[in-house]
Amino acid sequence: MAMHRSPLGLFAFVLLAFAPISTRAAECGSTASPKLDWQECTKKNLMLQGSDLEGANLFSTDFSLTDLSGANVKSANLEKATLVRASLEGAHAEGANFAKIEAYRSSFANIAAEGASFAGAELQRANFAGARLSGATFEKAELGRADFDKAVLTGAKFSFANLSRADLSGATFEGPVMFDRAFMFLTRIEGLDLSAAAGLEQAQIDLACGNASTKLPAGLSTPATWPCPAEHE
Repeated sequence: MAMHRSPLGLFAFVLLAFAPISTRAAECGSTASPKLDWQECTKKNLMLQGSDLEGANLFSTDFSLTDLSGANVKSANLEKATLVRASLEGAHAEGANFAKIEAYRSSFANIAAEGASFAGAELQRANFAGARLSGATFEKAELGRADFDKAVLTGAKFSFANLSRADLSGATFEGPVMFDRAFMFLTRIEGLDLSAAAGLEQAQIDLACGNASTKLPAGLSTPATWPCPAEHE
């Protein structure tokens, strides 16, 4: 026997089917607030300093050229967000998800991002000076010419990351940092105590740039090519 929906039931079904879409679209125009949904919204070239976006859904949001300095993005999901030339300087981003973001020439200076994920992120020439990155993961991230001056990297993971010409020489950390299969062509490691670093192999050290003050794990030796000549961009 054929089943027929009542007009009222059909109307309710249509509302339920389209409610998530309309709700998400409406949030693109909302004011910054914790746990909001700005997924796939365009937030380019805005002044959002100090905004509270804790726990927000910022998946694939476009923040190109946007100033998020001092913002609170703790535990926020920024996966696949665009942050090209954006600033998160001094932001609070503990436990945030920055996986697969595009953030060329962006500033993460002095960010508090302990336990954050930057896995698979595009971070060429990004500035992490003074950043607090204990326990953060940069697995498979593109970090060419990234600057980690005075960054805290205790327990950070750079497995399979591209660290070509990245500057780690001024970074600080206690205990192991993971470099398994990281590409370290001309990576600056002058003065670093890497004796407890995990995953380092001689081939990586041969490509990197250290000096007489660089301490290596047991079994690895200082290349005859050290120190590298000063680089001129």
